[in-house]
Amino acid sequence: MSDFPYDPNPHQQQQQKQEQQLQERQHEEAETSRVGTVRCSAALTRVTKDINDLDLPSTCQTVFPNPDDLMNFKLTICPEEGFYRNGRFVFNFRVGDSYPHKPPKVKCETRVFHPNIDLKGHVCLNILRSDWNPVMTLGSVVVALQFVLLEPNTDDPFNEEAGQVLLHNRKLFEEYVGISMSGGRVGSTYYDYCLK
Repeated sequence: MSDFPYDPNPHQQQQQKQEQQLQERQHEEAETSRVGTVRCSAALTRVTKDINDLDLPSTCQTVFPNPDDLMNFKLTICPEEGFYRNGRFVFNFRVGDSYPHKPPKVKCETRVFHPNIDLKGHVCLNILRSDWNPVMTLGSVVVALQFVLLEPNTDDPFNEEAGQVLLHNRKLFEEYVGISMSGGRVGSTYYDYCLK
């Protein structure tokens, strides 16, 4: 008889070790999933509050293609004054899990001749980039979009051609905006009909 306590066979030891590693891995995955859920839940809670707090003017309307998904929606702005009056511009909002620490992704679905909106719909707004901070809300973005349609900015244009025309010839710019909103062509680019 041996002086050593009974050792299970090596195969059984290896199997126990694998089971323990599997349990540890499952625990880690559950923790990671919980953190992701908490982050998403925090973003969703904030988005819900922001949406409930929205006080949209009659010139703006939100649409939720999937009513169960508040993180993705569309905003339509129909300006009543400025170069883009009587137009109808649709912006797509995608809010990420890190909101409000990171800004929502906003893209203009309406192709428009505008210094601050490029032909792919990217919108040049400082609050959607470097000036964003967590105290800003979706309402802040809506106000900024309304303002950029009212007062285009030539300082940092995404559409260089539109920026140059506005900077050097406001009357020609207004004419080009009218042509583009009517679904016409400015230069070699065709634009979407977006008159309401």
